[in-house]
Amino acid sequence: MFVDEARVYLEAGRGGDGAVAFRREKFVPKGGPAGGDGGRGGDVVFVVDSGLSTLMDFRHQRHFRAESGRSGEGSDRYGRQGADLVVRVPPGTRVLDEDGHLLADLVKPEERRVLARGGRGGRGNSHFASASHRAPRVAERGEPGESRWVVLELTLLADVGLLGFPNAGKSTLISRMSAARPKIADYPFTTLVPNLGVVERYGDPFVMADVPGLIEGAADGAGLGHDFLRQLSRTRVLVHLLDLSPDTTRDPVADYHAIRRELALYSDALSDRPELVVANKVDLPAARARMADVENRLGQPVISLSALTGEGLDALGWRLAEHLATAPPAEAPPPPPTVAPPVAGVTVERLAADPGEVGPAAYAVGGDVLPRSAMTRWGSLEAEQYFMEYLRRRGVVDLLRRAGIQEGDRVHVGDGILVWFEGGLAREGWPEQLEERNLRRRRRSQRIQQENAAGESNRAGEDGKAAQPGSEATGHRPDGRHV
Repeated sequence: MFVDEARVYLEAGRGGDGAVAFRREKFVPKGGPAGGDGGRGGDVVFVVDSGLSTLMDFRHQRHFRAESGRSGEGSDRYGRQGADLVVRVPPGTRVLDEDGHLLADLVKPEERRVLARGGRGGRGNSHFASASHRAPRVAERGEPGESRWVVLELTLLADVGLLGFPNAGKSTLISRMSAARPKIADYPFTTLVPNLGVVERYGDPFVMADVPGLIEGAADGAGLGHDFLRQLSRTRVLVHLLDLSPDTTRDPVADYHAIRRELALYSDALSDRPELVVANKVDLPAARARMADVENRLGQPVISLSALTGEGLDALGWRLAEHLATAPPAEAPPPPPTVAPPVAGVTVERLAADPGEVGPAAYAVGGDVLPRSAMTRWGSLEAEQYFMEYLRRRGVVDLLRRAGIQEGDRVHVGDGILVWFEGGLAREGWPEQLEERNLRRRRRSQRIQQENAAGESNRAGEDGKAAQPGSEATGHRPDGRHV
């Protein structure tokens, strides 16, 4: 089965996590941090395989994921890099994103293109050591790899394209001029998929493509017009085949102008390609009698042939060889697309609250701080403190203050949630934890004060007893006898 379009999901490997570790060796006191970095994630790479001619394999497998990097380990051991995922595609494959933007045009054999790049590995805690913080317990997570849905379109790489209305004899013609063996029958739309054939008898070999029959409205998607017209986009010369058979009720001149309109509507470049007009089935007497009328109405010379008997095939072959010698080369693929770097800077936006919702406001921080947020170990006290200090240095605190943030408002930064507390950023839940800690401190202080007061009271009572004559404190019994 010929499949010329597919939609697939690509996901590069995630970077490995950095490690938190310390040196623990004999005779090496206070060895310091020794956590290694994580390995980089694998890329998704498309490679042109000249042995493939269809996108059939992508109908059964639609998800392609590269290997993730391994996490770092102690003793400064770095994680292994993830292996790249190689996806083989036939020549002429165009890769577009979901918005229709061209990402790659793969034509040459063994041409390679990276469509999804793997994420960076996270740094281990050895990178966070400083003179003031010699034993950090913080490391980065691996960066997520790129992921996207893409559309694959296959366009045939042919020098000559045969076009015409259904049942004009295109399949018979390509079978007589090349070794191609398409299905041939006496009913319209016998050819459902394009066929390729190599013509070798007329000088330098060239490739001829038999495109299924077009109908009016093909440029607007009627029938399978877009799919068929796309297969002509890389051809250098067009052969317009007219059916002169008396059995058909169609007017060959009207058919010619109808297809020319469809070509112009689909692409100006396609309608400007050099073309040869060929009248087929002249082995029939009635068809040969119509030749002069067709030439007069078209106002241009028409090549007569019979694909069934072989009459006129050599004349057509040599004319095609002459046209190909002077025709411009096929449209060169565009240069590799350049991925624009992320815009430097930070954005702060207040999120709209749901109607009737009562509570603290929410703000979203975006920009080039998001990759750093994705690599932060949320839930780790030291990691979040490092990230909040990074946001302060980037001026996020000042931007939030200018945006009118209030005490208790939430701040979303990627997957993390922070809170505005006492004029700065704090980790989520910190105000409640601080309040609970202060409450415990107050209770402990009150308990200590009560214990001290009770102790003072007991000492005061004991001192009062000691002042009474004849008490046990004097060493005498109440009756005056010595104890």
